[in-house]
Amino acid sequence: MQNSRRRFAMVWLLSGVVLLSGCAAPSTAGSCGLGLAPGYSDDDAIRAVIEAEGRLVVSQEIDALMALWTEDAYVANAKNTPDDTADDQFWRGQDAIRHRYVRVVFPGAPAAAQPPELVIDRDGARAIVTATTRIGSEVAPAGDRWVLVKRNGCWQIASLTYNLEARQP
Repeated sequence: MQNSRRRFAMVWLLSGVVLLSGCAAPSTAGSCGLGLAPGYSDDDAIRAVIEAEGRLVVSQEIDALMALWTEDAYVANAKNTPDDTADDQFWRGQDAIRHRYVRVVFPGAPAAAQPPELVIDRDGARAIVTATTRIGSEVAPAGDRWVLVKRNGCWQIASLTYNLEARQP
C-alpha cells in the first residue's frame, strides 16, 4: 500500500514537471526586451526599437532582430517611386523578413549605422515614424516609414517601407 502511494506521488510529481515545462514564460518582444530604464516614455521606447534594429543589423543578430517584429509584420521596398505602389516589393510575415535579413541585408551590411533622425506621430497604441537614415555614406532623407504597435505594453515593428525618396530626374 505504501509503495502504491509513493508511485502515485512520483507519477503526480513527474506529470506536474512535464506540464510546467510546456508553460515557458512568454518571450520578451519589442521594446520590452531592450532593457530600458524604468519610467521610459512611449517615444523613448519607439526610438529604442528602431535604433536597436540598426545595431542588430550591424551585429547580424537575427533572433534579437526578429523579436522586434510582430508575427504579421511586413517590409516593403517602395523602389523610389512613393506615389506608385504597383512596383513595390514585399516580404510578409516573420519567415520572409528573416529570409530578407539573412539573404539580402546581412551580406551587404555596413560596419556601422548612425541612429536615424526620427519624426514620431503617435495615435494611442500605433505610431508612424518617418526616418532619415544614415548608413555609411548613404543618406535616405525621410526615406523610411516605420509603423510600430504597442501590444501588452511593448512596442513592436508592424511594418517598414523603405526607399520612399523619389528618384531624381
